[in-house]
Amino acid sequence: MNNIAVRNTARFVLLILVQVLVLNNMNLGGYLNPYIYVLFILLLPAKINKSFILVLAFFTGLTIDYFGNTLGLHAAATVLLAFFRPAVLNLFFKNIEFSSGEEPGLNKIGLGGFTRYTLVLVFIHHSAIFFLEVFSFSDFLTILYRIALSTLLSTAIIIITVMLFSKK
Repeated sequence: MNNIAVRNTARFVLLILVQVLVLNNMNLGGYLNPYIYVLFILLLPAKINKSFILVLAFFTGLTIDYFGNTLGLHAAATVLLAFFRPAVLNLFFKNIEFSSGEEPGLNKIGLGGFTRYTLVLVFIHHSAIFFLEVFSFSDFLTILYRIALSTLLSTAIIIITVMLFSKK
């Protein structure tokens, strides 16, 4: 249990630092906004208390909001991601039995499964972020374009990161 807590605390700090110090300061044409900090929520153990994961998601999003001065935007989107996470895990991996403390990583669900899992949850997160940011449906196609591009970029960065740091 202690090893899981230390690993997740280190992951939280590193992902927040990369997001705040590097990715938030990149200008990628105004349409691309990679958010790698969601990897913290994605890689939490599969059998975790649902209330606890919502609290962790809120704290994670609030930390990004604090450094980005976005007033709860990331907190709301990250809590939404955490809310849908158990349903997505059940939808894609109902036949896979996760042991206590086991995370849904590449070693357990494979590259294809992890890509689907990540793509769906990052799409939910990015949809919430961009629609809450604009708070209007007036530029619907532009918002969808931003969601699609940012989802693909974030998913690619997340998968590359997980592949670089996985044990296999």
